[in-house]
Amino acid sequence: MTHHSLIKPQRGFTIVELLIVIVVIGILAAITIVAFNGVQNKAKVSAAQSAATQAAKKVTVYAVSNSDQLPATLTAAGVADSAGTTYQYTPNTTVTPQNFCLTATNGGVAVHAAAGGPVTTGPCSGHSGTSPTTLADGSSCPAGYLVVPGSSIFGTDAFCVMKYEAKNVGGVATSQASGTPWVSISQTNAMTTSSAACDGCHLISEAEWLTIAHNALSVPSNWSGGAVGNGYIYSGHNDNSPANSLAAGSDSDGYSGTGNTTPSNQRRGLTLTNGEVIWDLAGNVWEWTSGQTSGDQPGASGYGWRQWNIIAGTGSLSPNPHPSYGTPAATNWTTSHGIGQSYSSSTETGLRGFRRGGDWNNGGNAGALTLGLDYSPSYTNSTVGFRVAR
Repeated sequence: MTHHSLIKPQRGFTIVELLIVIVVIGILAAITIVAFNGVQNKAKVSAAQSAATQAAKKVTVYAVSNSDQLPATLTAAGVADSAGTTYQYTPNTTVTPQNFCLTATNGGVAVHAAAGGPVTTGPCSGHSGTSPTTLADGSSCPAGYLVVPGSSIFGTDAFCVMKYEAKNVGGVATSQASGTPWVSISQTNAMTTSSAACDGCHLISEAEWLTIAHNALSVPSNWSGGAVGNGYIYSGHNDNSPANSLAAGSDSDGYSGTGNTTPSNQRRGLTLTNGEVIWDLAGNVWEWTSGQTSGDQPGASGYGWRQWNIIAGTGSLSPNPHPSYGTPAATNWTTSHGIGQSYSSSTETGLRGFRRGGDWNNGGNAGALTLGLDYSPSYTNSTVGFRVAR
């Protein structure tokens, strides 16, 4: 008699199936590690920012209580290293009013606070420490983009932005040194084009622009006098010579195409606190941001150039575009400091798009904080381009 087993033989995994499982596990592990590293990095930055803010307040309180004399050391102001956070401090008592720069470092990530300025990523000049060069999630930026450290003032985490003004390469917004900027594009179309540039890309926002501008303002090497607020911050190709927009060059030649050399306000590359160099934030061509407003413009009645230091308020514009909001020391800065002006009208009620930076023919009106509010989102001109962020 033949007996048939009712138990079916068990089939094991094939080599291919095992390899697939191993690959999937590896991918999931990599994603988890990247996310964890991003969270850790963000926590370090937040801890350092909080420490720097509190330390700067204590230094300021000390000065107020001691006839505007800064403490010789942070210890005198009641600031001391703690678990995970260390400080570096450089007072300058040879100027009036006295100023200082202090660096707070947590887990190797440094931020700094200068007298009257915001807390900014990266150490003070001459201090040790590093500034974040990756995004909060640990990922990197697309080719041609650079990482911008976030700003607690403008509510931004670290983000990616085009190193150069957008160029038209086969109908795709591309960040590259060669070629002149993509111009004669409306704000509306710049938004659409930016979104198509890469996954997660968008036309740079006002908060992102201001984050970049104030970061650049805090870097001493961007100033002709070698210190923040000393002399002028470089404001790019703005002297109408040549009378056209320019392609970019190498970071070692920030004056590329202008016919100028150092010292000159025509330098086109500005260095950020993490060592990245961004081109043409001021001058060359205007750049749309995604900002829009219907009325509520800063300044007085009728369109005209106005120095920021005489503009009393900016209404309900958010984020606040006034230079002193991001850099308190800039309250009285003017075009002589290279920051640019506002071209606006307090009586305008129509929908207007935000343009930034100025162009090759704006002279001293061009600057990293220059703001134009005189055109609708449908406006196009050969002097207006854009930049993409992600």
